[in-house]
Amino acid sequence: MTTRGDSGPSIWWWAFGYFAAYAPYAALTKAITSGLLGDGRAPPTGVELLPISVAATVTTAILFLWLTGWWRHARKPVGRWQVPLPSKLTALSGLCSAGIIATTTLAYTFEGVSIVYVMLLMRGGLLMMAPGIDALTGRKIAWYSLVALALSAAALATAVSGAGGFAISRACAIDIALYLFCYFVRLQLMSRKAKSTEPGANLRYFVEEQLVSSPVLLLGLVVWASVGSGAFAHELHTGFTTFLDRPEWAWAILIGVMSQGTGIFGGLILLDKRENTFCVPVNRASSVLAGVIATTAVWQIFGGKHPRGTELLGAAIMIGAILVLSLGGLHAKGRARSRTP
Repeated sequence: MTTRGDSGPSIWWWAFGYFAAYAPYAALTKAITSGLLGDGRAPPTGVELLPISVAATVTTAILFLWLTGWWRHARKPVGRWQVPLPSKLTALSGLCSAGIIATTTLAYTFEGVSIVYVMLLMRGGLLMMAPGIDALTGRKIAWYSLVALALSAAALATAVSGAGGFAISRACAIDIALYLFCYFVRLQLMSRKAKSTEPGANLRYFVEEQLVSSPVLLLGLVVWASVGSGAFAHELHTGFTTFLDRPEWAWAILIGVMSQGTGIFGGLILLDKRENTFCVPVNRASSVLAGVIATTAVWQIFGGKHPRGTELLGAAIMIGAILVLSLGGLHAKGRARSRTP
């Protein structure tokens, strides 16, 4: 399996996998922390969910790399042994990915903010960055990527207008800012060191990043829970200890597995050789559509809040962005083939 154009699965298969993993991940996270799925006690916080879910993410990542055999792409000589190790830059990208995992999970736990709304804020910010990153890394931007970008921005504006502006708490705003910063660094590293026409380079980058992201995050949580102070450290400690006495622990494991699924498929989308202004809307639109499904599931199954009409309209505009990207890509591929003698 590769991420190279026609020599491996289409980027749209990765997008489908991303969608299929994201919908249950977001829905379960929101339902548990809203008290809609549990035993009637006060719901756990997003921080309390992190230890078990991240441990499940690490386990899933290890199993995936082992079962696929992809870990071999990251082997480096250490004495007489060949050991899977990241480079300095992929390690930095993995640290950013760890930050993305944590901030994404926390984003769906803030009170008074729907899944679709916070998702559009996070995705919209990243969409705005994509052309700038392409410019910084010298990548040509196709016309249909710019059209899809404009539609994605319209989807964000629609959702924001329906909420009466950026009506979020300070903690939620900080979480989104950290998320966007991590992506800003990660996408630049990908653009400079991967997104190549050589399949092996993209796969090596993917594996090396996976070796760092979730394991480092889990280690950080363990250290903070052990030696930290304050409410955050206390909630982390609870997540490692008494949270296991609650029935939600099994759902937290599933959240972690699905979270790693989004990391796998989302990373493969972003590593496609095409420009970020194309790949980012594919990635973001898939997650926004999953957010609509997740919000609807929380409403219908668990009795959560009904999604706003403007949020659904924003998601519909995102569908338009997907159509533009897919049709534009097919048109460009057809023109390239017609020019080939």
